[in-house]
Amino acid sequence: MRIAIVHDWLVTYAGAERVLEQVLHCYPDADLFSLVDFLPADGRGFILDKPVTTSFLQRLPRARKKYRAYLPFMPLAVEQFDLSGYDLVISSSHAVAKGVLTGPDQLHLCLCYSPIRYAWDLQHQYLRESGLDRGIKGWVAKLILHYIRLWDVRTANGVDSFIAISHYIARRIRKVYGRDSTVIHPPVDVGAFPLRTDKEDFYVTASRMVPYKKMDLIVEAFSNMPDKRLVVIGDGPDFAKVRAKAGPNVQLLGFAGAEALRDHLQRARAFVFAAEEDFGIAPLEAQACGTPVIAYGRGGALETIVPLPEGEGAASSPAPTGVFFYEQSVPALSAAVARFEEAGAAITPQACRENALRFAPERFRAEFTAFVEGAQERAAQEAEIDRNQPKG
Repeated sequence: MRIAIVHDWLVTYAGAERVLEQVLHCYPDADLFSLVDFLPADGRGFILDKPVTTSFLQRLPRARKKYRAYLPFMPLAVEQFDLSGYDLVISSSHAVAKGVLTGPDQLHLCLCYSPIRYAWDLQHQYLRESGLDRGIKGWVAKLILHYIRLWDVRTANGVDSFIAISHYIARRIRKVYGRDSTVIHPPVDVGAFPLRTDKEDFYVTASRMVPYKKMDLIVEAFSNMPDKRLVVIGDGPDFAKVRAKAGPNVQLLGFAGAEALRDHLQRARAFVFAAEEDFGIAPLEAQACGTPVIAYGRGGALETIVPLPEGEGAASSPAPTGVFFYEQSVPALSAAVARFEEAGAAITPQACRENALRFAPERFRAEFTAFVEGAQERAAQEAEIDRNQPKG
């Protein structure tokens, strides 16, 4: 059986690429396709140092830094991949990879991180943050996104089965494409984040500083709680905005490597997370270290954190691993920190670690290969039924 794996773009090693890494471990002989491939020579281990078939976007001016600007051409680019010689096509898609062209005798499975966020429910936020919510450029951007949506819905018909990375994304797939999906949570490298039970008296948050991550909200909340220390790891476009809100009790480290991140996650009293994420790997990395999470109670966090029981007489089973707040505001986050501190020993490092182990890479590989094998069996049965249909 010939297998093709199609990924949107290869420029870094982030959440989607961690999933791709495990898919390639399941099917190491598969051929890999991507719109662009700008991975450095020393950063190709996660794709098993495979050669990558790229699209014409690879050769366009400034594509290395501005590949996202070629969004209007991405549907055309992904449709140019000739996959006619493959029996199984797996698209690893958060943008356009699922739009590859396949035939009736090919099985196309889409591992969907999300329908194109900035074309659907996050369009208005994306346009606002990009300064494209007004003027001629804004109207052009809205027109492009309109046609992207039409194409996105049409190409969903070419997918035989969808895999969603969370129940939250499964609901988005149902809303956008009208299709059911099977949930397989992404893998988390829990082995790289060992348990540490002795904690120090500081909180930590880590993320790229972009608007939807709400890093400024976290910093502002802790600046208003001068008796609590916060360490902030990460940089990005919002760094100056975040720094302007930081009080003396907030330490901004900027970008830090994997070892510094792991060290702080292991030692921190709790990890603070204020974004509405499709899944969210960072809170699970913290829990793998035995560190509780104080998180915004929307999106994927609802599936990866066991909340402290709320209300009198409430009980939690399994054991809690964090605290939720339900409004992205300074008072709501501050109240959640107070609830966490009042809970004392109700949240244990061991419970956090046990919860994180549910998302280990071995679990993902087992669930993913079982899904693929099941889809192949169903496809073979349907083909057999078709062959046995009376002709004429």
